[in-house]
Formats: sequence, C-alpha cells, structure tokens
Amino acid sequence: MVQKFGGTSVGDPERLKAVARRLVAARESGLQVVGVLSAMGKVTDDLIALSHEVSPLPEPRELDMILSVGERISCALAAMAINDLGHRAISLTGSQAGIVTDTSHGKAKIVDIRAHRIHEALEADQIVLVAGFQGVSTDFEVTTLGRGGSDLTAVALAAALDADVCEIFTDVEGVFTADPRIVPEARKLAVVSYEEMLELSASGGKVLMLRSVEFARNHGVRIHVRSSFNDAEGTLVTSQEELMEQPIISGIAHDVSEAEITILGVPDRPGIAAAVFRKLADESVNVDMIVQNVSAEGHTDISFTVPKSELARIDPVIEEVAAEVGARGVQQDSEIAKISLVGAGMKSHPGVAADMFDALAEAGINIGIISTSSIRISCVVPAREVERAVRVVHDKFRLSESVVLAEEG
Repeated sequence: MVQKFGGTSVGDPERLKAVARRLVAARESGLQVVGVLSAMGKVTDDLIALSHEVSPLPEPRELDMILSVGERISCALAAMAINDLGHRAISLTGSQAGIVTDTSHGKAKIVDIRAHRIHEALEADQIVLVAGFQGVSTDFEVTTLGRGGSDLTAVALAAALDADVCEIFTDVEGVFTADPRIVPEARKLAVVSYEEMLELSASGGKVLMLRSVEFARNHGVRIHVRSSFNDAEGTLVTSQEELMEQPIISGIAHDVSEAEITILGVPDRPGIAAAVFRKLADESVNVDMIVQNVSAEGHTDISFTVPKSELARIDPVIEEVAAEVGARGVQQDSEIAKISLVGAGMKSHPGVAADMFDALAEAGINIGIISTSSIRISCVVPAREVERAVRVVHDKFRLSESVVLAEEG
C-alpha cells in the first residue's frame, strides 16, 4: 500500500506521530507500506518567501534545491517516530527512491521509477518513507514536480510497485459535490471516475493534483482520498467501468486564479487566431477558455483566460502580438472566476447547460466566456459572485440529495 500525507496532515510533531501510527497500523495488517510525505504545514511557502527575500528572481535550479528540503524533514521525523513505535523505517529522498524526471526545474515530469532501493527495504521488512514533490533529473540535478507534486509521487510509486491502492490522506474526508466551505450541505461522493476527477481538478478542485489523476488513469491506479483525522471511508477515484451508478452531475468546481484578456478590434482575416495563440504557446502560456466575436464592421475581439500569476510575465507578449495582428487595444480583467459543472451523465442528459444558465440568470449573475467538454460546462462569472454562483447551481441540481441516475433500468 502507498499512503500519501499532505502538509496539514504532518503540520506539527503530534500530527507526524499520528501519521507514524497510521503507517504502522497498515504494516501490522500484513501489508508492505510506502509512505509519501509533504512538507510540514507552510514550510514550502516559507522557503519560497525566504528565497525571494534573498533574490527577486531565484535561479530555478537553486530554488529546487531549497524547496526539496521540506519533504525530507517530514520523512526523517516520521521515520524516527515509527522506529520509536518498535518498527523499522527508512526515509528516502526522491532521488534515493529512484524517481527520475526530465530537466524542467519547478515543473518536472516523471520519466521513470527505478525502485530497486524501495523493493530492498520492503523485503527487509521496513516501512519506506519517500519525500514527495521531488526527483532527480536525467542530468542528475534535484528537481521538483510543481504544486501538489506529492500526489504525483504517490501515484507514480503505486504504479511502479503495483500497489493495491494509493491512499491520499488530506484535511478533507473525500471529494464533495462542491467546496464544503462554500456549500456546507455539499455531499461526499463515494466513487468518482478518473474522467470526472480530471475535469474537477482542472477546473479548480483542490483535492488532487491534476497530473496525479492523469497518471492514475493512464496506469490504472485506484486512488482512495481520505481524511488524516478520522477513519471514515473517503472517495474512490477509479475507472468508469467500476461505477455502479451514473450520476448526471458529480460536482461543481470553482477557480479564482484566472484573469481574462481581450484583444480588441483585430481585422477579420484568416490566420489571426493562429498568430495570437502560436505566439502565446511559444512563451509557454497556459491558455484556458477562448471565445472569438466578429462585429458587423468586420473586426474581431478575441477573449481568453490565463493564470493571474502569469500576467506580469506575459504582458509584453500580449502587447507585442496585439500590435502584430493590428488590434485596436488590449483589455485585462483580473476580477473574474470560473465555475464548472462536471458529470459523466450529462452526455446522455440534454438540458444541463440550460438549467445551469437559468439558475445563474435567476440569481442575476452575468455570464462571460463559456466552454464545454462532453462531461463539463464552464463559464466565467464576476469574482465577487463566485460563491453565490456555486451555491445557486448546486441548489438547482439538488446535489445535496442522493445520486440521480442519468439512465435507469
């Protein structure tokens, strides 16, 4: 079994001792156990802040070196606690555990798991603790996997070790129909498909890192999301084939981390969109929602959303591309939010979009950009209205009630 514990779960010495007891209990049940630990509490944030106090633009290699420390501390402390409980444990860095990545500092991708040392430790009846969020590149440099990367570490190890299940312990009891802090009556889901979890994670859901869900789907790793603070059953993330019931809607996600950019008055001619988005792609800008409107005068407005954190970096790029395509100007709006309705059942249930838009209209909430997939409907709303928007849509689809089947019989 692979068990991953997030920053809140290991936030102080007492919580670390509780994690040690949980790992020991799993071992005493007869399982071989690998634990993946995040940094304690806000340690990673503190290390980032410290780095920026020293350097306004820290060099990526050195930033990875310092950020990898937090998880190592957690693992070493947990190993000490396990040894005090009468079991043998060993803590490993990402590189010692054989996690090999590409050379992209800060957002490295796992390319291989060489788990020889983990296998040896398990065969020696040890509980293995692996520092999450990190690995070693093909150039033998320390790398980090990006925010939430410990989830990816755990899932990748579960795949490499052919684990029965990958348990992700966090500060919530599972995946809910909406953020319980916004919708207190939100319902915990017993099971959700990989595809639905991918859409929820990509749309602002904070329970699982998007890349970890992609890896789980591609390698058939079943994820059990659970609370560190009780023994309640959580949410199983698995293949669509394992779902006994097919809900119309599984949940609502919201995201306040994006900004909207509009390139105004672009001459309407072939190739304009290609020119705009090729330039952004060359700068590694992550564009999300896109809409293009053509006016009666023959000009085009192109609107799209990007991460707010990227605005300062891409401002010159946007101005440059706007000038190249002959735009009349550029507008930015950072006070937006995105809400997304996700459910595999909407494939065979018409009218979901209309119901969602009706709910927002009845609440007097304006809608901006709209985008869809086969199991997701997303729209932009004013940031000040996002919590109310989530609540009215949640109420509209009665998501606090028992599962509704898209197809019965």
